[in-house]
Amino acid sequence: MVDPTRGVLYPARLPEFHRLPATGSAADLVAWFWIPEWDLAPGRSSRQHVAGYPALNLVVEAEGVAISGPTTRASHRDLRGRGWAVGALLRPAAVPGLGVEPHTLIDAEAPFAAPDLHAAVSAAMTRGDERRERAVEAFSAWLERRVGPVGPAGRQANALSDVLLGAGAASTPEEAAARLAVSVRTLQRLAHRTVGVSPGAMIRRRRLQDAAEMLRRDPGVDLATVAAGVGYADHAHLTRDFRAVLGTAPRVYRAEAGG
Repeated sequence: MVDPTRGVLYPARLPEFHRLPATGSAADLVAWFWIPEWDLAPGRSSRQHVAGYPALNLVVEAEGVAISGPTTRASHRDLRGRGWAVGALLRPAAVPGLGVEPHTLIDAEAPFAAPDLHAAVSAAMTRGDERRERAVEAFSAWLERRVGPVGPAGRQANALSDVLLGAGAASTPEEAAARLAVSVRTLQRLAHRTVGVSPGAMIRRRRLQDAAEMLRRDPGVDLATVAAGVGYADHAHLTRDFRAVLGTAPRVYRAEAGG
C-alpha cells in the first residue's frame, strides 16, 4: 500500500489528500499519483511543508500544468480558497520522454506545455464521484502515449531509484553500484540524467524522511536510536542534516509535529 504521508512533514495539517498507485504500464513511469483538494474559508490559508522525494513531479492544476524538480531542502506551499491538484511522482524512466533536463529543475518549477493533459485531467476532476480515479486514468494514458514503452535504459534508471530509495535500500553509492553491477561513475551519470541529483543526495533525503517519520510516530524515541535506525553515525550528524535540509532541529520538529 502506498504510504499516504511519507515526505509530508506535518500530516495533521493536510487538507483532503489522497495518494493513488499507478497501475499497468503506468507503474513503470509513475511511483504514485498525489491529489490534494481544499476548500478554505475566505481569509484563511493552509501552509503545507514537504521534504520531497528526489524525483520530478508533473502536476496538473486548474490553472495549467507544471513540472518541478528534486529539492535540496524542505519546501512549502500556502493553499487558499478552493482548488485541487493532480500530481505524478515520476519514475526515472519517464523523464527522457518529457524532454526536460532534471538538473535544470533542482529547487525549481516550470510551466509544461501539455494542453491535452490539462483538458483530460480537468474534465475528470469536475465530474463528482470517482473523479480522482478517472483523473489518474487520464493522466496515465497521456504519459504512456508521450513516453512510449520502457526499454532497457529506462528499466536500469528505475532500478537505480529502487536500490537507493526502496525497501532494503543501499546505504552508500558504492553498495548501490555493486547491486546494479555498474561502476560508481555510471551510477552517478545515470542519476544526473534521470533524477538530477547525486546518488548520495538521494540516500540522504531517504534517511531524513525516515527520521521525520520515526519522530512523528514515536515521540518518546531517543535521537541516538533514530540516527542509528536511519543510517547516521550519531545523533549529531542527524541533527546537522535535519537542520540544514528541513530548517529545524529534530527535537523541535518532534514537538511541532504533534508527537
